Amino acid sequence: MIKVIIIDDEPLARLIVREYLEAYPEFELLQECADGFEGLKAIQHRQPDLVFLDIQMPKISGFEMLELLENPPPVIFTTAFDEYAIKAFESNAVDYLLKPFSRERFEKAVQKWRDRGHVSQARMQTQALLESAALAPSQQHRVVVKISGKIKIIPVNDIWWLEASDDYVKINTAEGVFLKNKTMNHFENLLDPSQFVRTHRSYMVNIQQITRIDPYEKEGYLLLLKSGARIPVSKTGYAKLKGVLGI
Repeated sequence: MIKVIIIDDEPLARLIVREYLEAYPEFELLQECADGFEGLKAIQHRQPDLVFLDIQMPKISGFEMLELLENPPPVIFTTAFDEYAIKAFESNAVDYLLKPFSRERFEKAVQKWRDRGHVSQARMQTQALLESAALAPSQQHRVVVKISGKIKIIPVNDIWWLEASDDYVKINTAEGVFLKNKTMNHFENLLDPSQFVRTHRSYMVNIQQITRIDPYEKEGYLLLLKSGARIPVSKTGYAKLKGVLGI
């Protein structure tokens, strides 16, 4: 049996997928979820073979939910028209169903999923999709992290600075430090360059937090932040900083 989960905040949309799935006796519908929080728990607990996932949902989006999974399952996305998301789908060879979709279009998506074959390849495509989709304007105002099984939404304005830490990035805020399994390059592409500056290979700073810039060793500098933290600034980082600050 092929284990399936449906995640969509619209009851009618879930009903349509459920009805279309009835034509596939080899598919077992494990659970229906009405939001990304519930969907995340269901995927972690039930380990489905395939997920039908809406993108625009309250609380957290479908993309944000997938980011919180270490090994996202194969996904067929369902969405209302979203130009940026559709470009991301098409550039990463991941199938999607544009609402409202017909039974014929549904069958084509399922067949494409079957033809794809390797789960590892599907997961790589999903990860590439998430990197592209994260750059959409709607995704650039907050960062979603998982802490001890709970989901935390961090508005970007609350971020003081970011620091590379092995395969993660430390997000420093007034509430504490949170880890995100992304790279510094990801955040450099994601965050507004007029607000966040990559001052060093391992650091990015919210310029609203800077209180002072001090010379430090040869051509280096140190930033003093409102929190009292001291952040290194490389020669390249200092040039970027001067450009943003207009000094």
